[in-house]
Amino acid sequence: MSAYPDDRLYSKSHEWIRMDGDIGTIGITDHAQKELGDIVFVELPETGELFDAGQEFGTIESVKAVSELFLPVAGEIVEVNKVLADEPGAVNEDPHGEGWLLKIKVSSDGELEGLMTSARYEKFLEEEAKA
Repeated sequence: MSAYPDDRLYSKSHEWIRMDGDIGTIGITDHAQKELGDIVFVELPETGELFDAGQEFGTIESVKAVSELFLPVAGEIVEVNKVLADEPGAVNEDPHGEGWLLKIKVSSDGELEGLMTSARYEKFLEEEAKA
């Protein structure tokens, strides 16, 4: 079984998106949270903000480093995971579930082009590890 759920798409910057109609839930991958270590703070945008694909939308801080977060698609932020304000470690505990970051109303169907399936993302990780 894959460590990366098949019901979502993945970016090269290690974010995932799971679509439900025109709303995409976005988080970071298990690989990303392992690389970061214990997450202590997550900075997310306000609802209603508009972003382009690839644009930085926040930061995630761990005991090791601060990393930027990038949107895999363009759209309007419709919800942020309020749990993370008090429990940023939820990202470590369940990065593909309760540790989601935000929900976005995706601008167009074409936004998903260029993202990877779970199988392709795993291959990408293998290639990245060799580089």
